Amino acid sequence: VQLVESGGGLVQPGGSLRLSCAASGFTFSSTIMTWARQAPGKGLEWLSTIYSDGSTNYADSVKGRFTFSRDNAKNTGFLQMNSLKPEDTAIYKCVIGDRNTYATSIYRGQGTQVTVSS
Repeated sequence: VQLVESGGGLVQPGGSLRLSCAASGFTFSSTIMTWARQAPGKGLEWLSTIYSDGSTNYADSVKGRFTFSRDNAKNTGFLQMNSLKPEDTAIYKCVIGDRNTYATSIYRGQGTQVTVSS
């Protein structure tokens, strides 16, 4: 099992980024997957989960701004992030698991850094 995130970078407030999570060793579309983030000095924060039926849910802090999707043919998940704020600055990780299990899941990527700053 391997998860590799990419797509992070430096963006101005109000800007957008699209993160990718490339999966190998398992089928992304059949697995409950979560995006989470860790800001400096803080714990891992749940952001969004996608289920095998394609349904999603979001933390209040990102609802309406972030969208979790996937490309089954590429075995890859995406996090479209719009209207970014400085408080969105963090390392973003994809994790196998849902809102209740993501924090203790051993299956997670190394993460990709997102910095929102003018």
